[in-house]
Amino acid sequence: MIAAMGDVFGKKEKIISVENSSPKPGVSSEGFLKGELNKLIDKYHYNNSIRLEENARGVTIHILDDVLFSSGSANLTVSSLTVLDRLAAILKELPNDIRIEGHTDDVPINTVQFPSNWHLSVARALNTAYYLINNEGLVPEKVSIVGYSEYKPIASNNTPEGRASNRRVDIVIIKK
Repeated sequence: MIAAMGDVFGKKEKIISVENSSPKPGVSSEGFLKGELNKLIDKYHYNNSIRLEENARGVTIHILDDVLFSSGSANLTVSSLTVLDRLAAILKELPNDIRIEGHTDDVPINTVQFPSNWHLSVARALNTAYYLINNEGLVPEKVSIVGYSEYKPIASNNTPEGRASNRRVDIVIIKK
């Protein structure tokens, strides 16, 4: 669609995948990226805390709430900084835009700092993005944030495990 609109307005867009070229013949760029992320997950035993997903938007890194934040908080924990440092080593080398998405479970929150799950989800995405930009050198022009509150769950909110999966920050590496 983008290419077609570009043709209409006299600008030809080339639609490419996660990276412009693959590092090895016969290996897709998405496959290489996912391979590098999987190596990191295996090396540091993040199997229960970080999940990868590839879809039409790009590659999504689901970072579950127990890694980054304490319950009901948007302050990055000390241990989360190490996780973000390790992910940033891969992310800052990519030419792609990166969207940081905050999510919550469906348990209502109503504090002075976070009057709703919307506020909490946006604050979590914002704090993660600021850390990656200010401490890890991600290019601000390539980073955006969004808060989804409880409205984009990846598991049922009927169990503690499901709610824990839904309390997360997603880092989406947008396909070009």
